[in-house]
Amino acid sequence: MSGVLLLQIVAIPLLCFAAARDIATRLIPDGISICILAAGIVARVTVGWAEAGISLLVALGVFALLLPLAMRGLLGGGDVKLMAALAAGLSPFETWSFVVATVFAGGVLGLAYILGRYLVPETRLAPGGPLLRRVLAVEARRVRRRGPLPYAVAIAIGGTLVLLNLPGA
Repeated sequence: MSGVLLLQIVAIPLLCFAAARDIATRLIPDGISICILAAGIVARVTVGWAEAGISLLVALGVFALLLPLAMRGLLGGGDVKLMAALAAGLSPFETWSFVVATVFAGGVLGLAYILGRYLVPETRLAPGGPLLRRVLAVEARRVRRRGPLPYAVAIAIGGTLVLLNLPGA
């Protein structure tokens, strides 16, 4: 099994799970980032030790650049860890593509939330109703109250787009 395939098999479902958890709870479990980081390191080591070291340095740079945003409350700490973990499994060019794709997806997500403030109707939260309906009702309330974006959704979209376009898959 190639390192790229391993990273795709591990990271894509975990990115989707992180996005779902971020929508539901606005929390991303650390275990998700740790698993993606481990798979990414293994994937880069299959290319070479030097490449793995460079990818780890780039991931550290991503973490260092995003950390001040998290400290100011502009980005969640889980989002920072998730982006840095995925960057560890990508080459520097692929990391740049990932960041660009994530920023564009985040822009679309932000526009959807801005429009949602005006288009999403008031919904009542029914106790004991289906889980999806309750999550949607809570999310609609967050949209109207200008709550934080579930940015893991944008990270999952950007990451999945880059992972599916990796050479050697």
